[in-house]
Amino acid sequence: MYKKMRAGAPLLLLSVSLLMAGCGLGGEKTGNELDPPKVNYVKEGKSLDKETAAKESKNSVKRQLFLLDSNGLVVPQMLNLPKSGTAAKQVLEYLVKDGPVSNILPNGFQAVLPPDTQVLDVVVGKDGTAIANFSKEFKDYRGQDEQKLLQAITFTLTQFDTIKNVKIQIDGKDQKVMPVNHTPIDEGVSRADGINIENGDVVNMNSSDTATLYFVADNGSQEYYVPVTRRIAQNDSDKITAAVQELIQGPGEQSRLLSGFRNDVQLLDTPVVKNGVATLNFNKAILDNKSENTIDDAVLKSIVLSLTELNDVKKVAIHVNGRTKLKYEDGKAITAPVSRPSMVNTGEF
Repeated sequence: MYKKMRAGAPLLLLSVSLLMAGCGLGGEKTGNELDPPKVNYVKEGKSLDKETAAKESKNSVKRQLFLLDSNGLVVPQMLNLPKSGTAAKQVLEYLVKDGPVSNILPNGFQAVLPPDTQVLDVVVGKDGTAIANFSKEFKDYRGQDEQKLLQAITFTLTQFDTIKNVKIQIDGKDQKVMPVNHTPIDEGVSRADGINIENGDVVNMNSSDTATLYFVADNGSQEYYVPVTRRIAQNDSDKITAAVQELIQGPGEQSRLLSGFRNDVQLLDTPVVKNGVATLNFNKAILDNKSENTIDDAVLKSIVLSLTELNDVKKVAIHVNGRTKLKYEDGKAITAPVSRPSMVNTGEF
């Protein structure tokens, strides 16, 4: 069941859709990859023949754009863009309101950069810093949107392996702060700065850490995963347990996000990471159907997406009371540790 906010009123179970990788976002499939992205070459009810589909495939490429949803959250969406020799510049151009993204925006989503903004250039240095140069129209945003705009730019650009950090210019001039609310950006911005940031229940920021968690949203047209960076109590020895506890606690009270975790879910042992595989042993409350040993897809995917945000975790193995014979929601056996798909929210779940 999904629960909304932390108290968790149960809702009907929904089948759900799944950051981040490098240029082209991904590589070869490994293990039981969670629903890897596919391209659907069917438009307006007409099936394209193989030749047309192949041609379209050669002329387009899948990119992850970070857009605003109806709740004002920054969310990854996979879109097919025309192939371009300037991929980093192109993805930013597709973040401009009323720009080329307009005809392919998913329902309930909008671009974040002010209308008429021009992306003058994107230069990527050998140190992994991308300098994005915008026209003066870049300044025409609301102050309350500054963090969202900055996060969308940063996370969209850092989908490429060669980009780790983002700096901003306006008409070729380096910006030490953002132009409206003056957020400091002189050192650049990276994914480590977070996305859809919550403070959680932490009081002392100096003794806190961060975790990026994935919860579910439903806008009526689609269900999708939303990354949320939350302040949590510092736990250097076991960040996995800390992240799982935050997933069980659920989304923030004002977020309108959903969680499939029951409140009585517990980890029975300290998680172990070996060769990039995190092994977690839960009680039976993690199961959607105890007699069939099935685990809710939303729960499994939220765990995998959240834990693979940690540097040393590449795959996740779920045990229940020490048993490994679990099944996906559709009854298919889980025969290997589950890895992160190359893109989040492909629309194929």
